[in-house]
Amino acid sequence: MTILASSTTGHEGLIDITVPLMGRSWQRERIAFGAGAPQGTDHIRIDLEQAAAPVLAMTGANRIALAYDPAAPEAARPALLAAASQGGWPIAGDTQSLALLTLAERISASDIPVLLEGPTGTGKEVLARFVHHLSPRRDGPFVAVNCAAMPEAMLEALLFGHKKGAFTGAAEAGEGLFRAADKGTLLLDEIGELPLALQAKLLRALQEGEVLPLGATRPLRVDVRVVACTNRHLAAEVEAGRFREDLLYRLNVFPLRIPALRDRPGDIAPLAFGMLLRHAAVPGRPGWIAPCALALLESHAWPGNVRELENVIRRAILLSGEGPSITAEHIVFDQAVRPVSETPVLAPQPQSRSLSDVAFASEAQAILAALASHDGNRSATARSLGISERTLRYRLASMRASGMMAAATANVAGACA
Repeated sequence: MTILASSTTGHEGLIDITVPLMGRSWQRERIAFGAGAPQGTDHIRIDLEQAAAPVLAMTGANRIALAYDPAAPEAARPALLAAASQGGWPIAGDTQSLALLTLAERISASDIPVLLEGPTGTGKEVLARFVHHLSPRRDGPFVAVNCAAMPEAMLEALLFGHKKGAFTGAAEAGEGLFRAADKGTLLLDEIGELPLALQAKLLRALQEGEVLPLGATRPLRVDVRVVACTNRHLAAEVEAGRFREDLLYRLNVFPLRIPALRDRPGDIAPLAFGMLLRHAAVPGRPGWIAPCALALLESHAWPGNVRELENVIRRAILLSGEGPSITAEHIVFDQAVRPVSETPVLAPQPQSRSLSDVAFASEAQAILAALASHDGNRSATARSLGISERTLRYRLASMRASGMMAAATANVAGACA
């Protein structure tokens, strides 16, 4: 870290309470305080200024200006943490997250598989990229794939590749994602959604370091580090027969658990300022988040985790208009799926219904009841119903098309005093 004494005089209070929270090798070495141009494309130059009206703004490529009240340096600490993490690096201020990043930094130097566990929207892909960028494979490709988003019929070909003519429509050969990630890192998101048949092939790829493309007779060597993510409890999936036990042991060499956002409140303010930099770094947009708005954010339960926080900040930026800061009146929270007892009533059905209509309506009632009992958590709902999240998403889409679900509503918080 570079600190120009002439440019940081008077800022020691803010720097002294913030720098100890920064990662040693990956964060402190990337930032510089004071005048001058950034030292490289991955370096950040932060210009500090004392002012009555606090502002956080991008002033150029990899250059950030932070004006703050010298009487309250602790109020500017989240903004400085966010500024120092620009460029896609993790933003953290909570002791749990700082400990997790320290552990992930040590793991990155090795080549072992990593299993990232945590609720949806907690930042598992950000942590996976963090491990890749600090690893010896940093110059290799980082390939991310969502196992739940790929069509099941094409999963094997997409992962392991295929020969020309291996199946109908295979006019050309495909290398597959494993070979695309050779000498790099392959992120398998929602690994719990992978069909059992493909889990066996994945296990062999991890054990032997080779893949067998569809239609091929000889395996091909690959040099890939696998990082797997899941929002499920894979041990429970093994007990239920939906996940291979041997694959779990192969992936579970070093599991990292990312807590829900509500369990790491120290991250909320830095993340909010990071999103402000990302989405409001243009003239005419707010440059600060008022303490009353931050207090409101820190008191929320965040069922949607970091993804929900980003929605709230982007909404607040629009509601604030050309105001200098986001205040409590601009904070509008997302709302989970409504309980069955409120308004999601089944659409009127004709008197004469087929057996399939009756079954569909009964299934819809069961899904709505499960959603209500799990406060709108789709992962928990799918587990309680014994179906995959992919199947649940399909059922919910069908229900919406039939008018069987009410749309979610938003709640506006009280204004700042």
